[in-house]
Amino acid sequence: MNFTVAQKQSHHGLLLVVTDSEIMGKKFEEGKFQLDLTKEFYQGEKKNKEEVKELFLTARHIHLTGKAAVAIAVEMDYIEANKILWIKGIPHAEIVSE
Repeated sequence: MNFTVAQKQSHHGLLLVVTDSEIMGKKFEEGKFQLDLTKEFYQGEKKNKEEVKELFLTARHIHLTGKAAVAIAVEMDYIEANKILWIKGIPHAEIVSE
């Protein structure tokens, strides 16, 4: 599985945006929620799972979209399953580390 990863510096630290590559460029809407993966915010470099795990260690904020991306965070105990938002069957989670 490959991921599209955007790294953005903010005054709060590194923001990491990790998206399953297979859903990039798509839009998902359900009720008042929307995931618009066509936006520049989600554009980035291709990374594999091990590279994403390494980046998790340096990030202050992490946005995750897609089953494989969210699964990494669950596997690493960064997020609990009940904190995941589902939009049209696509999981999305956000993490803010101390």
